Amino acid sequence: MELVRHDHCEACLSRQVSALRWWIVGLIFLAALINFLNRLAIAVLGPIMTVQLSLSSSQFAALTTSFLIAYTISQGISGKLYDKVGTKRGFVISIVVWSLSSMAHAFARGLVSLDCLRFMLGLGEGGTWPGAAKAIAEWFPARERALAMGICNSGTAIGTVIATPIILWIEFRFGWRITFLALGALGFGWLVLWLWSYRSKESPAIAANELPPAPANREAATAQTIPWSELLRHREAWAVIMARFFGDPVWWLYITWLPLYLFKVRHFSLQQIGLFAWMPFVAADAGSLFGGWFSGHLIRRGWTVDRARKSVILGGMVLMCCGIPAAVTHNAMSALAFIAVVLFGFQSWISNVQTLPSDYFPATAVGSVMGMGGVGAGLGAMLLTQVTGSVVDHYSYAPILITAGLLPIVATIVLFVLGGSIRQLSL
Repeated sequence: MELVRHDHCEACLSRQVSALRWWIVGLIFLAALINFLNRLAIAVLGPIMTVQLSLSSSQFAALTTSFLIAYTISQGISGKLYDKVGTKRGFVISIVVWSLSSMAHAFARGLVSLDCLRFMLGLGEGGTWPGAAKAIAEWFPARERALAMGICNSGTAIGTVIATPIILWIEFRFGWRITFLALGALGFGWLVLWLWSYRSKESPAIAANELPPAPANREAATAQTIPWSELLRHREAWAVIMARFFGDPVWWLYITWLPLYLFKVRHFSLQQIGLFAWMPFVAADAGSLFGGWFSGHLIRRGWTVDRARKSVILGGMVLMCCGIPAAVTHNAMSALAFIAVVLFGFQSWISNVQTLPSDYFPATAVGSVMGMGGVGAGLGAMLLTQVTGSVVDHYSYAPILITAGLLPIVATIVLFVLGGSIRQLSL
């Protein structure tokens, strides 16, 4: 009787921990969504703010550069921070920094104050993805990590879809300054849920092959972080960095330039942009969930992690090449459809690429490697953003879209050659 009761308690605890880890992923999904609402607010409110604050177009564009510089720096710093202080505290620091920065936009008086605030916002928001990767590495077995990452990534796509209507709804009723206060306050609401529900000391009653070491051990181990110099000696770390450098600019290209491209090249009216521009990002959301689920499905069917991850990454790469037909088709809706396929493929691709730090490295290094990958992604995004502006001014969007259709091939080849077989390293 005692044995039955003990087994029953163990089963109950196992179900509780399983529910808790999916709740944690749900919270990180919500953090990613709030992240994008705060990030995109200035783009949506730009027509109003440029008039009221007397900003030129070039000055307004410079704000994006300030954000990207800080965002790129923050990915590396935040990765090391999360490995040092732990997942729970790391998210608290990131959310507080970006929420306060977003709310402070309400008191901006001109270019200098906005420039500083965009920089601070980038520093805070850069911690989201190293934190997500670390949390997933701590709480999920290999076969479920890509799906968990896909759920987190889907927050960015959904955030992009809903940002414009939500931000404009608040602005129409209360003004742009109150809008920034409201969006920043969302982060503090999220913190209440995070601090209430995250249990870093809870030991899951799950078999050893289901999860990495218990969270209690994981949090204690954060003090023994692995230096960047040691991690950079491994080609697997460079595989993640270089794949993100070549692959992530595809996403940034479309979230930055799609409305302008549809307006100038495909001759969409503003109303048509409002009606149709969100569609590729719904496809991105579906790709994020599908790519994460499918690699886990293959692992459950007996495929190795190496074969499953690489198969989905390769499939995502092929779909991203649809940027080439998007550039040459004469039909506007066909171009939009091809772009939707590109973003579906990208999110499928990135959901698996972002699990590789946890596939290759121990939990105490995942945040750092993910952060270094984020630095590579930020540098690539800044480079393509600058090149796009110059090429569009002198030629057209076609060379850029064709380049974006070829970059995923380069990213995937570099990833496979440098990364080799996907397996846990012994450091």
